[in-house]
Amino acid sequence: MVGPSSSDRNRFEWIRPAIVVLVGASSGLITLVGDATITETALVVLAGLLLGGLLAKIVVPDGRRRSR
Repeated sequence: MVGPSSSDRNRFEWIRPAIVVLVGASSGLITLVGDATITETALVVLAGLLLGGLLAKIVVPDGRRRSR
């Protein structure tokens, strides 16, 4: 079977960091709706960045074949 070419993988390299930043920023904005302190907002943004990284790893394939 033919896998994705290297140009296809390079074309979508920006998706993972974009997902991470989007999830982290949205979690921080959600805390601003409530009356959260700066420390709480920073912790929530950090947690959002970590969860965004996990989500990006799950959602965006890395181009490697997985053994079944």
